[in-house]
Amino acid sequence: MTDSTLQAVFDQVIARNPGEAEFHQAVREVLDSLGPVVAKHPSYTQAAVIERLCEPERQIIFRVPWVDDAGNVRINRGFRVEFNSALGPYKGGLRFHPTVNVGIVKFLGFEQIFKNALTGLPIGGGKGGSDFDPKGCSEGEVMRFCQSFMTELYRHIGEYTDVPAGDIGVGGREIGYLFGQYKRITNRYESGMLTGKGITWGGSQVRKEATGYGTVFFVEEMLKQQRETFEGKRVVVSGSGNVAIYAMEKVVQLGGTVVAFSDSSGYVVEEDGVDVETLKQVKEVERGRIADYVERRGGRALLGSSGSIWDVPTDIALPCATQNELDEDHAATLVRNGCRIVAEGANMPTTAAATKVLADAGVLFAPGKAANAGGVATSALEMQQNASRDSWSFEHTERRLDEIMRGIHDRCLATADEYGVPGDYVAGANIAGFTHVADAMLALGVI
Repeated sequence: MTDSTLQAVFDQVIARNPGEAEFHQAVREVLDSLGPVVAKHPSYTQAAVIERLCEPERQIIFRVPWVDDAGNVRINRGFRVEFNSALGPYKGGLRFHPTVNVGIVKFLGFEQIFKNALTGLPIGGGKGGSDFDPKGCSEGEVMRFCQSFMTELYRHIGEYTDVPAGDIGVGGREIGYLFGQYKRITNRYESGMLTGKGITWGGSQVRKEATGYGTVFFVEEMLKQQRETFEGKRVVVSGSGNVAIYAMEKVVQLGGTVVAFSDSSGYVVEEDGVDVETLKQVKEVERGRIADYVERRGGRALLGSSGSIWDVPTDIALPCATQNELDEDHAATLVRNGCRIVAEGANMPTTAAATKVLADAGVLFAPGKAANAGGVATSALEMQQNASRDSWSFEHTERRLDEIMRGIHDRCLATADEYGVPGDYVAGANIAGFTHVADAMLALGVI
């Protein structure tokens, strides 16, 4: 970071938010791109736009008491960081996972500001969640936790204020329980206050598939720039949750071969291609582990016995699991094995050092704020349908998602060209997202 103004902002972020390494990383990654922007637009500096962007508009932390099946009272902590509403109501998911803390939520909310801006849709940035772990809990325990969580959260959200969605640990089941409690407390069927709902009660077609599909649509545009397609390409996808499964599904539909995937217990290699339908049955219906998938495949799939999923040779790597899963050593291995494209399906899954290794080797790299924006884009489409009491077909919604992802891709490249870094998707995404939000902040005054 060579610009002294930006360095001063970053130093202030470190001082004001001690111990929040992921948040520091997310801020640094954006500020590293903004040197040419503040040089061209001094008004951003004069109005302290960057300093304001780095400080959430509101941070909410609350106690979540609930009773488990054994009658024991359990206590978790809930979070909602409403980061920036210059473009519209706060929008971003809820994550239920033991690692959730205020620093994690702030990093996710900060990323969400720029991701949402890149979609071109009128939504601000926020994020939330809890250190509750739904794994191993009964249906009744998950319901009681969600009801307690919403009993506090409901007073801070609404379709014109803050619209949560799902994330890690929060799928259709959890969204249903959360929405039910909101409806119960408020006596309002306010469909647009939460997205990721079931299709039969206000949800959108393609929402479940959107983040994974969107990541692959973005990579498809990257390939087109090289006059190539997915045909014949080997693809490795980390994770086996919602994003990973539907990224795999779209890769297969477009002619690629997914040769490996993973979960927190290890990874699977299947050289002839992953059977996505079997994986859906294991993960979505049975809530099983990758060992169950391997057993079903009868010797065609193998459990990785050492190393990591990034040791598997691939043309395209899609990290779709969690933050900082792909480090410098993994990146070097991908480069050695001939990987040509890395696109982030998760939020900040690649460390800063890994990103540099990939860039130095000429590997095309799509940051999550661009490549995984399909989920929030389709959430905004769900909000549109709720507002108009309408319902769109799968085909229509998928076309809209494809159009949005193509638009994000093209905006990133055009912005990178404009600011003198042609082909740099990271700089293009950061600058395009930042300027869109910054201009709105200037227009609204010092608030």
